[in-house]
Amino acid sequence: MTDTLVDFDVVLTKYDPALGLEVHVELNTNTKMFCGCPTAFGAEPNTQVCPTCLGLPGAMPVVNAKAVESAIRIGLALNCQIAEWCRFARKNYFYPDMPKNFQTSQYDEPICFDGFLDVEVEGEVFRIGIERAHMEEDTGKSSHVGGTDGRIHGADHSLVDYNRAGIPLIEIVTKPILGTGEKAPLVAKAYVSALRDIIVALGVSDARMDQGSIRADVNLSLAPKGSEKLGTRSETKNVNSLRSVERAVRFEMSRHAGILDAGGAVLQETRHFHENDGTTSSGREKSDAEDYRYFPEPDLVPVAPSREWVEQLRATLPENPALKRTRLQGEWGFSDLEMRDTVGAGALELVERTVAAGAAPQAARKWWLSELARRANDTGVELADLGVTPEQVAGVQALVDAKRINDKLARQVFDGLLAGEGTPEEIVAARGLEVVSDDGALSAAVEAAIAANPDVADKIRDGKHAAAGALIGAVMKEMRGQADAGRVRELILEKLA
Repeated sequence: MTDTLVDFDVVLTKYDPALGLEVHVELNTNTKMFCGCPTAFGAEPNTQVCPTCLGLPGAMPVVNAKAVESAIRIGLALNCQIAEWCRFARKNYFYPDMPKNFQTSQYDEPICFDGFLDVEVEGEVFRIGIERAHMEEDTGKSSHVGGTDGRIHGADHSLVDYNRAGIPLIEIVTKPILGTGEKAPLVAKAYVSALRDIIVALGVSDARMDQGSIRADVNLSLAPKGSEKLGTRSETKNVNSLRSVERAVRFEMSRHAGILDAGGAVLQETRHFHENDGTTSSGREKSDAEDYRYFPEPDLVPVAPSREWVEQLRATLPENPALKRTRLQGEWGFSDLEMRDTVGAGALELVERTVAAGAAPQAARKWWLSELARRANDTGVELADLGVTPEQVAGVQALVDAKRINDKLARQVFDGLLAGEGTPEEIVAARGLEVVSDDGALSAAVEAAIAANPDVADKIRDGKHAAAGALIGAVMKEMRGQADAGRVRELILEKLA
């Protein structure tokens, strides 16, 4: 059945949206939440499993201490209260990717609760209340074979990989987000983006949405404007990009409005998001908490972090990424556009380290966002994985600043760095790239260029100094780009005065 959609602007004239976001973060611990199995991404299916994470009879779980530490640090970064005592619970449901037929999670006693995160959208700050951040284990991964879209409907058979079953997760659940109006899609996107930045800064996860290490469930409901009662919500599951979070909110608002305008009732259900066209489709009717028959996990002792430990962990928190960006922008003198492009390219930390190594901010930004970004794109790798360090970039810029090389020669130095030929200094020496500043050699090249271009020389004699560029280019070509362009210009103007 085709959904009836209402134009987004029309939706806003009749209804108020309410958002709720549940973000699952896979922690980067070396082992799983309750056993010693490795957690490396991309291993052969079902090679990282044991009796505990497969739920075999008699297997006993043990809590991963590093996962507890990461949970507390996440909670502190989100301004949460940290429970003095909490415990795990069994969330019971049958699904093929849950080998135990229950998920070990936390229910009414989460480790972190009652926090907030401020996000800015188009100059307006929205405070997103955090209901809870709790520990749990991930499920396995189902692959449906034989269908047209990878979904179970129409598939010939399904395969289950349990490598992911038991990987530590932190689920971060917001309170209802109200009052966002037309900015609801952007607020949802900004929140997940800010949350991902915090997770990366904490170093507790690589937060790769494309690999599923951070996934967002987008809850949305509509209520008639001015109503004090929330509408029935839908939950779009496992949205795996920032753009898709925004699109999912926008589509669901239009879909809900179509149902309500027709006098229908929105079904409380999970939905699948489709990347190809930005739509959602029905998954299954959404269960309420009582349907999961939660009860305390009998095989795990409660977790009771001491206040001293919590304060020790608080001292390890990095600077808030949003505040850090504001500070660095002011220190570096970047425009809003320059800062946005730097962040968008994933180059902020690289530029920061390059500046710390001695380069000017604009020079550091220039190399990372132009020459090095192009090379990363050509080779299909992330900028940080290109193989050139911030310290090396600062070394190249130091040679430019000292006028020992120019920007064109610097590109050849980067060739050498990527080829593993040594330090920037060593590459310049080995390749003979140093700029020629000797007046004798430069003077001869200038005179040859003047003799070969008499018409240009006449223009310069007549005071048209802009024409010197043509002679400078001829000299640079003759000297393979190694002439001191500034000194060449001076010699040209002296000889043609």
